[in-house]
Amino acid sequence: MNLSGARERRVRTGGIELCVAELGDERRPTVVLVHGYPDSKEVWSDVAVRLAEHWHVVLYDVRGHGRSTAPKPLRGGFTLEKLTDDFLAVADAVSPDRPVHVVGHDWGSVQSWEFATVKRTEGRIASFTSMSGPSLDHFGHWIKQRMTRPTPRRVGQLLGQGAKSWYVYMLHTPVLPELAWRGPLGKQWPRILERMEKVPAGDYPTPSLPDDAAHGAWLYRDNIRYRLRSPRADAYAHVPVQLITPTGDAFLSETLYDDLEHWVPQLVRRSLPAKHWVPRTRPDQLASWIGEFVTANEDARHEGRPVRDTTARSVYAERFAGQLVLVTGAAGGIGRATAFAFAEAGARVVAVDRDGEGAARTAEMALLIGAPSAWGETVDVSDEQAMEKLAEKVAAEYGIVDVLVNNAGIGLSGPFLETTSEDWKNVLDVNLWGVIHGCRIFGKQMAERGQGGHIVNTASAAAYQPSRALPAYSTSKAAVLMLSECLRAELAERSIGVSAICPGIVNTGITSATHFAGADEAEEKRLQRRTSRLYGLRNYPPEKVADAILKAVVRNQAVVPVTPEARGARLLSRISPGVLRGIARLKPPL
Repeated sequence: MNLSGARERRVRTGGIELCVAELGDERRPTVVLVHGYPDSKEVWSDVAVRLAEHWHVVLYDVRGHGRSTAPKPLRGGFTLEKLTDDFLAVADAVSPDRPVHVVGHDWGSVQSWEFATVKRTEGRIASFTSMSGPSLDHFGHWIKQRMTRPTPRRVGQLLGQGAKSWYVYMLHTPVLPELAWRGPLGKQWPRILERMEKVPAGDYPTPSLPDDAAHGAWLYRDNIRYRLRSPRADAYAHVPVQLITPTGDAFLSETLYDDLEHWVPQLVRRSLPAKHWVPRTRPDQLASWIGEFVTANEDARHEGRPVRDTTARSVYAERFAGQLVLVTGAAGGIGRATAFAFAEAGARVVAVDRDGEGAARTAEMALLIGAPSAWGETVDVSDEQAMEKLAEKVAAEYGIVDVLVNNAGIGLSGPFLETTSEDWKNVLDVNLWGVIHGCRIFGKQMAERGQGGHIVNTASAAAYQPSRALPAYSTSKAAVLMLSECLRAELAERSIGVSAICPGIVNTGITSATHFAGADEAEEKRLQRRTSRLYGLRNYPPEKVADAILKAVVRNQAVVPVTPEARGARLLSRISPGVLRGIARLKPPL
């Protein structure tokens, strides 16, 4: 996506001209996107085009960048005060009668914190979304607190952020940064971004990069040392703030924002498993969160009330709010509990099951629990063509899946010699091929999008705990476990995590539908009732497995045994597999 269809104007302020681009309907609320260093407004192109479907979107090249002119002399021309003058000039030009919603990344966020905390901008800003750029005043106080009251933890935080800020020291050196950017660094920068940050090639960076970066060095020189030494004591935000924290940011520590509630009365926190340049790598997620935040603030402003923090539904809301999650086997048991857990965290949920009515009920309940949107889809995961059609529909109507949970499964018990080839086919079609179809089809979409994601495959403690009673079921789950490990290795370079969840005995409906090989109909019913009763007496709830799934995604865990017996068996499989083999010979008490 690019800004080829944008309307451009020139705004004069303080002896310079700013290049301003606009998209969308001017009658709608205005969203102003402010770029960072060493970028130009084009860094926002993919986000801007998405937002323009609903809002009046404005982007401008910061002074000295892109097609905006540079101050003369450069020294003293990039102070936060002058950057605030520029913002007010743009806001007055594009939205003279209504406050604007500001979104900043990197140095765009740094300067936007100034806009959101100085008195002369009160009434001109409706909300502020910040990412990868702290307030220099808050940063200064953060440093002072840790230097005046040092503890091992605080010293570690200082050293950690100090190491991440290596480039700041370099940019304060005279002449060398300019020579580097106008020489080899400027030429190699697109490749560096593509290799280190997975930024896709396109209309960014622009040809003006060498000059943009050389001029932008004065953003650091004119502001950093002064503000960190003498931070303002009144740097309180007078607008609602949404903080989006990329968890893989190589330049900023998440601990910088530990004390932010002190400075921001109305704060919404979100986190994103991504690196620094999220406007290029996660434009869809940013557009979704920005749109949601703008809508909430517009509604609150019109109703004359404070904005409600709609993300405070669960401890996972920072991570999953607004993300698209697809769960198979969602009509009941672990799948339904998992769909509800993601819904409570504010995710959009696609509930998939061959029981269409059950999937629809799960989607309806997900909406009541907190999902902004939810859909039920009737699909048999063992049907490759049906899964292909599902993926096409989801991508076209709902978007690319951020988290895929391959949970659908069936039970099969009985001796190997009494398990027919048809029994084997049935269990492998669902338990293994269903996972393979999901991983291949939706995983490919994630990889092609290039913005990361996560795949969760429900295996079982039976994957590493042999049993004479579960040869086919254990084989299917062991294959899922190994598939997950292999996929995790392959997809890591694409920022796609893969986790295998291995529950033990969990109280779900799978036992009541389990087929017992070699048993007649009456005996099978008895065994189903007996097994269900034992699982009911154990009474380990599927909600705990769902919580483990969300935690696994947040932590990007590889293999997650759930329940004490699953963890114990996992440990024995590593340190004393002979013990497990001995236990496997015991007949189950059925």
